[in-house]
Amino acid sequence: MSKRIALIAHDQKKDDLISFAQDNKAILEKYELVATGTTGKRLIEETNLDVIRMASGPLGGDQQIGAQVTSGHLNAVIFLRDPLTAQPHEPDVSALLRVCDVHDIPLATNKSTAQLILLSFQQLK
Repeated sequence: MSKRIALIAHDQKKDDLISFAQDNKAILEKYELVATGTTGKRLIEETNLDVIRMASGPLGGDQQIGAQVTSGHLNAVIFLRDPLTAQPHEPDVSALLRVCDVHDIPLATNKSTAQLILLSFQQLK
């Protein structure tokens, strides 16, 4: 089974996630990718990566991703969060942090840590 990575971003970080995915497309296309609805749609349209879309964050997509962590179907979560201006309708990173910590799944909240996760996956092959 190939590794699966979830990709999520607050509204103000979606452009950053798209640029991260474009910069790392050669690496990301080797993995199964899962994303919340709007983020997944943009990733598909702007990077041509294959992405399995969950519900949008405000409709529970982050909870669907959390359930995949719990059931052992994800190997990492990249959640580019906006620590300064996140809106009430956006996914809450704290629940995902908790479930990832419980199940020992790496979770990146910024591009530098996300890059380290991808590099470590490449080295562990």
